Amino acid sequence: MPFSRVEGWRDVDAQAALTAFVRSCERIEQRPAHEPMNPRVRYAGTAGDWREVCLQAALLSGMGAGPDNARSFFERNFTPVELEGAGRLTGYYEPVVEVSASPTPEFSMAIRGLPGDLLTGDLGQFIAGLEGQRVVGRAADRQFVPYQSRAEIEAQNLGVPLAWGRPIDVFFLQIQGSGRLYYPDGSEARVRFAAHNGRPYVSIGRILIDRGELSEHNASKQDIENWLRLRGPQSWRPLFDENPRYVFFTLDSLDDHTEGPIGAQGAPLTPMASLAVDAAHHAWGVPVVLNARLHGAPDWTGLVITQDAGGAIQGAARGDLFFGWGYEAGERAGRQNDPAARWTLLLPNELAARQVR
Repeated sequence: MPFSRVEGWRDVDAQAALTAFVRSCERIEQRPAHEPMNPRVRYAGTAGDWREVCLQAALLSGMGAGPDNARSFFERNFTPVELEGAGRLTGYYEPVVEVSASPTPEFSMAIRGLPGDLLTGDLGQFIAGLEGQRVVGRAADRQFVPYQSRAEIEAQNLGVPLAWGRPIDVFFLQIQGSGRLYYPDGSEARVRFAAHNGRPYVSIGRILIDRGELSEHNASKQDIENWLRLRGPQSWRPLFDENPRYVFFTLDSLDDHTEGPIGAQGAPLTPMASLAVDAAHHAWGVPVVLNARLHGAPDWTGLVITQDAGGAIQGAARGDLFFGWGYEAGERAGRQNDPAARWTLLLPNELAARQVR
């Protein structure tokens, strides 16, 4: 369909999305031209189908494109394809977490590195049709068994501690999947997602709603944190354990404070222009026009790039918008919850034309 039919398109500032797209293209260009963008997603074609638009994006970015030029680039090179139905759009961010190099009464929960016995595998290596679906576990008595739950990992101290933080901060760091660490001496580092233990994700917000502790309309990250702080460790420790999923991290240096964390595609995330999606339904690097309600912006239209994943992000129209890093981004991300966001995919012109023939 033409861009004139994409709601809100004329008001889109595409500069940040162009930057994010160029970063995705750097990963796409490293892949063989014949390789599918995602073997489970036919609409995205092959890496070769994106070569020309990636080249044009890099040339334009190198010239310092303004908002109008960036939007014109997408208009010239892409065809909008509306995704049927609507889905939930939440938000995430990169927290700044105060930590200690060793445990203290205040900084008492470990941010853990990947245990040596955690194993992951692609089921497609064993069963045709399951390519890209991963299984997580460990070896025990010559069998492959599920990895330990959150409570068991904490009780058995599995995974080398990379740093120590306040328990509430560490729990929410695991939900976000990456963060900036701030030590008492002023030094900084970054942790990024390494793996999770393969257990299902259970929302403690949903648990509190079901128990009548919070209401449907007052269950943001801030509301949950307030509930936890008011009740203390005797309440939140068993509540945390009801979410059996546990996230392990890799410790990195923080060399560029203006650059976001690395997403699942391997590209740095761009505030308000990077989207976490379900890899069973989408490929990395695809531009998407979102029509959604944001806190303070009920009729927001934005151009974003699919660059990340999340354990709770499941379904074709399910997305998680990256808001940036720090306190303000956390406030905005924690309140983001639109149950009816609409998607329009942007595909390279030739690829889109082949699909409608």
